[in-house]
Amino acid sequence: MIDSVRNTVLSILNKNNFGYLSPADFNLYAKQAQLEIFDQYFYDYNYQINKENIRQSGTGYADISRSLEEVIDTFSTVANFTTNPFALPNDYYLLNRILPQGSNYEMEQVSNSKINLLLSSYLTAPSLSFPAYVQNGNNATAYPDTITSGTIQYIRYPLAPNWTYSVLTAGEPVFDQGQADYQDFELPADDEPRLVNKILEYSGVSIREMDVVNYSLAQEQLDDQASK
Repeated sequence: MIDSVRNTVLSILNKNNFGYLSPADFNLYAKQAQLEIFDQYFYDYNYQINKENIRQSGTGYADISRSLEEVIDTFSTVANFTTNPFALPNDYYLLNRILPQGSNYEMEQVSNSKINLLLSSYLTAPSLSFPAYVQNGNNATAYPDTITSGTIQYIRYPLAPNWTYSVLTAGEPVFDQGQADYQDFELPADDEPRLVNKILEYSGVSIREMDVVNYSLAQEQLDDQASK
């Protein structure tokens, strides 16, 4: 999909002589566009859940929240930890649950101030049946301290897209997905128009052409209206 998106972006820019977009700039804008759309999934999901709660959402093929959930679940993954304290995955966006090894009880996240209160009482202290963890930056500490391993189920960030090329033909780079650092978009194919529009926004700002920005913003508003 990444080559199709780039060709569309270049076609729109070149049609009105808005300027040239280098592969490096395209990859930079593509990364930001993908992250922006990815982040929007969660706001859209919350919006659709609220509509369901007031009975304004459809079912079956009209169940938008289910479709969003399926997309988000494609970024769900699992990592293991074998120490305590332990490092959280560098690519995590949202922690779903943390399970101690051999346990079906999820660890509850508590604040640093609350864990001290819990530990001060035998009745409220975390146990293997009621485990807990405290997060400090990108590290976490599990309680009770007998927990030394387990699994982390989380939603990761999408991989940064990278349009790669191997040679130049008539001064133009030729797409080559066989390169070791090639990476396609990880979003669904139906997000291609949104990717194009957002990359055009970044491109328009970069080359100071407000026509490109206004065009892409108008198209994005139409897409948002059509999805609601």
